Amino acid sequence: MSEHDEQCALFQWAAIAASDYPALRMMFAIPNGTRTTPRVAAKMKAEGVLKGASDIFLPVASGDRHGMFIEMKTATGRMSPEQKAFQAAMREAGYHAITCRGWEEAAAEIVRYLEDEG
Repeated sequence: MSEHDEQCALFQWAAIAASDYPALRMMFAIPNGTRTTPRVAAKMKAEGVLKGASDIFLPVASGDRHGMFIEMKTATGRMSPEQKAFQAAMREAGYHAITCRGWEEAAAEIVRYLEDEG
């Protein structure tokens, strides 16, 4: 599956799992990697889109962490230097920031985070 398909599957899972984990209703996507025209890209940059920001944010504290950032990748996908720097900065700021390969891995990590198991 493509990264897009994996992310869609994760949000489909979240809609179902929200009955057990209501915090999932607050999870949202960050449309940074969207392919667009140069004009729209310039407009998005002017509005504050940040290169390297993770694909998904769960704005819910758990344990000593302020929220969870998820970068979705396919089995062969690679993180850019900006994505690596963003995750490192978020971890330093007290967030849980991870890369997941596939929606099932992301779902398991979210549950672990919400249940504060590490």
